[in-house]
Amino acid sequence: MISSLENSAAIGALAAGLVISPVYAQQSDSTARDSEDSNIIIVTAQKREENIQEVPIAISAVGKDYLQARDVTSIEGLGSVAPNVKIERAPGSSTTAQVSIRGSVTINPAVTWEPAVGIYVDGVYIAKNQGAIFDVADLERVEVLRGPQGTLYGRNTLAGAINLVTAKPTGDLSGSAEITYGNYDYWRGKAVLNLPAFGPFSVKVSGQIAQRDGFYDIVDNPFPGANSFANPPQVSEANSLDSKSFMAQVRFEPTDNLTFDYSYDYSKYNQTPLPGQLLRVNRNGGPSDIFDPNSPNYTGIPLHLFADSERQDQLSLNANIFEKTRTYGHALTATLDLGAAELKSVTAYRDLKYEDRLDLDGSPIDIATTARFTDMNSFSQELQLAGAAWDDRVKYVLGAFYYDEKATTFNPQTFFGVFGPFGNEFDSRYGSKTEAWAVYGQVDFDITDTLTLTVGGRYTEETKSVSRFLQLLRDPAIPSAGLPFTVADIQFGDLPDANYNDFSPSATLAYQINPDLNVYARFAKGFKSGGFNGETNQFVAPTADCPTGTPELCNPYQPEKVNSYELGFKSVVADGIMTLNVAAFYDDHKDIQLSVFDATGAASSTVLNAASATIKGLEIETSVRPADWLTINGSFAYLDAEYDSFFEKGMDVSDNRAFPQTPSYTASLGVDWRVAQGDWGRFNLLGDLSMVSKYHSFPYQLRPTDPTAQVASDSESPGRVMVNLRATVSDIQLGATKLRLTGWVRNLTDESAPSNFIDFGPGFGGLLLGYYQEPRTFGLSLGAEF
Repeated sequence: MISSLENSAAIGALAAGLVISPVYAQQSDSTARDSEDSNIIIVTAQKREENIQEVPIAISAVGKDYLQARDVTSIEGLGSVAPNVKIERAPGSSTTAQVSIRGSVTINPAVTWEPAVGIYVDGVYIAKNQGAIFDVADLERVEVLRGPQGTLYGRNTLAGAINLVTAKPTGDLSGSAEITYGNYDYWRGKAVLNLPAFGPFSVKVSGQIAQRDGFYDIVDNPFPGANSFANPPQVSEANSLDSKSFMAQVRFEPTDNLTFDYSYDYSKYNQTPLPGQLLRVNRNGGPSDIFDPNSPNYTGIPLHLFADSERQDQLSLNANIFEKTRTYGHALTATLDLGAAELKSVTAYRDLKYEDRLDLDGSPIDIATTARFTDMNSFSQELQLAGAAWDDRVKYVLGAFYYDEKATTFNPQTFFGVFGPFGNEFDSRYGSKTEAWAVYGQVDFDITDTLTLTVGGRYTEETKSVSRFLQLLRDPAIPSAGLPFTVADIQFGDLPDANYNDFSPSATLAYQINPDLNVYARFAKGFKSGGFNGETNQFVAPTADCPTGTPELCNPYQPEKVNSYELGFKSVVADGIMTLNVAAFYDDHKDIQLSVFDATGAASSTVLNAASATIKGLEIETSVRPADWLTINGSFAYLDAEYDSFFEKGMDVSDNRAFPQTPSYTASLGVDWRVAQGDWGRFNLLGDLSMVSKYHSFPYQLRPTDPTAQVASDSESPGRVMVNLRATVSDIQLGATKLRLTGWVRNLTDESAPSNFIDFGPGFGGLLLGYYQEPRTFGLSLGAEF
């Protein structure tokens, strides 16, 4: 304990930090470390240090050794870490994520949409799907929390939360460096440097640079029959990589009980995007001898020549495609130890600039091109008080949170440019503002030495506004009456703000049957923010009550909510050789936010608060360490998602709509085998297998009862089995330096089924694009640590 004077000074310094520091979003002060003598992991996902086997929620965690051994530097490598977690790249992007947990996902990457899964880096909330895939060179640990996390994490953790936690400055001179080379002329340099402490300051810098040729060669039109329609390519490759990331961290400890942790991170991508391959066209009609620019069958246009259902490594595209992302953030965490409690201030500011241009027809014919130029920034502040009382029988967390965000997108689009003056060119712009605040609390009460009741709640209020501009740029001789929508220019303030409030309670009863077996029952409510559909082509007066049976006319749309019920047990078997964790859940969803791409007018989506649904499932995780040279990890998940109701155009179509991004089965298996060890070093073989069963990409009709709408089976992925292998010789001593040499291969079987789609539907001539996983890649990495 420090003196009263020192306490006053420390509290004053903490208060100053609230004012001068750049802000931090939602609090995640989570840690996870591999135990030295077993496969048990310690976590603090509930703001205090606990054995993961005693945390009464469904949580998966991996430490630094696991992440380094598998070269995980972003959320993209986490798809097999936890059951019922699926991470995809959004169509046409390498830096935009679609994260699904337990069947909840946000498909549309527009900035006016909110994610269903909260992503955090050192407690900083990554607010949008755009730009959510980026590299962190020095990850210390990762936690994946499944199920609603509304109490401690808040809005937009409807399905769960993912915490990426970086290694902090050590104050000792140390570092590491690694150089990697692989096929497709892939190379990467990565380095971490901890500087010696000087006074109360410790500093660490880390970063990486990576480049790779594209997985697709862009070539001239190969079909003579299309010469009169085709345009020359403007790029030579697609799905290339050119990334840079950097992080600087400073720890300041002015007193024994006060710590300031500041970080600045920066990421930049300048590359060609993941292209869409034309899989099919003209499915809903045959050719005609009459040139008709309004025909959905591309009459007279040989677009069908470029359609191929097998994966290609050469494409012919005419658009000048690109993908550029720049993100940076400042964050400061101030922590004051008060003895029986800990006071924490978490502050952060983040800024995103995202630019891309996509060819949406998979051909050199000028049919469909779109671009997005997005700017977004956010500021947040959180205060948190955590402590214990009554001889540690009561543990509590109290907090308050503020968040402010502004985002805008310029979204120019061109369709049917091949028809010259009959083509459509749109000036489409949209943006949103969000302001939210919340207060929350959670209390754990040990009823007995083995029975614990946890109750908590979070109250949130938020205000949203929208801006929208849409104009058709075309030959003025074409009458405006031909437009299928009303041209509108809506600015911030033209429409009433959307105001939402929510109370998300949670309650958990946990019982420790014996030191190796814990069971729990949990209830939790979660919600995903409502808002305005910035991409809309339909401009209607905002209404708090959606017109009966016509959810497509609701703008703003309402929050999505879930009541989740979970039963689980966590066990340690055979004196710590094996852990076995099982969770079963039943989720009741209301006002599900569904994005339905309608491909009419400007390419846009209709937002439906159309559905209620029941999602239930089973999750099994195990880790077995029969000897210190062998570790086996495995998981299996079952998911059953069904609509209880789904109203569209006044009709309940719940028995004829697909549930998007919900594979019935997912499974993973990982093996780490230390083959040999000696004075020369250590040789390990690692193998990881992950399986995802078939799934639908969009909530389209299962049976073709409406000939004007998309059919779900057209954009159904058959699923995939991915195998990654690594062979590593490590701990090679060279003076004071340890070397590590790794040979690796990803996607060993060269999985070649599409994992995502864009389906323009019958109104656009049945044009269907497929997007694929990365092909088989392999290479060598040489690393050093000192």
